[in-house]
Amino acid sequence: MVGTEETRLVVLRGNSASGKSSVAAGLRERFGRGLALVGQDNLRRLVLRERDRPGAANIGLIDLTARYALDAGYHVVVEGILYADHYGDMLARLRADHRGPTHGYYLDVPFEDTVARHATKPIADDVDETQLRDWYRPLDLLPDGLETVIGAHSSLDRTIDHIMRDTGLTDCPEHDH
Repeated sequence: MVGTEETRLVVLRGNSASGKSSVAAGLRERFGRGLALVGQDNLRRLVLRERDRPGAANIGLIDLTARYALDAGYHVVVEGILYADHYGDMLARLRADHRGPTHGYYLDVPFEDTVARHATKPIADDVDETQLRDWYRPLDLLPDGLETVIGAHSSLDRTIDHIMRDTGLTDCPEHDH
């Protein structure tokens, strides 16, 4: 078992440029101290510098990092593309082992929006539309059916508000703001 009855685990998934990192940063900003961000890109690209593939080392590192932060009393947001077939088993074990509430969200953005949003990102010159199309998986939901799908129509602020309320993060005693 991991975490406490009070710790919240939030899993935020979606295609490239769907807004995951922006939502995660907004959750952290609204909540304040005590919320750990476990970003797939940070651990996979920066820490390990590995490609996303089944059985890759970042899968275990994401799991260990989330578990460590939960055990230390942090609420945790795990965010990334986190393909269901690569990360689903690890996320299911993490959910099953977590003592507190766990919430999953999938940001569903059409491919055309993904391309437009991607053009504004720092890696836009390194990743072209063909690569984006190869990465894109429509509604790559986890098989447990426990993810809330949030469509492209939801603004960043509305999405953050929804997740803060839904997870109970607005009601936590350590909430800074």
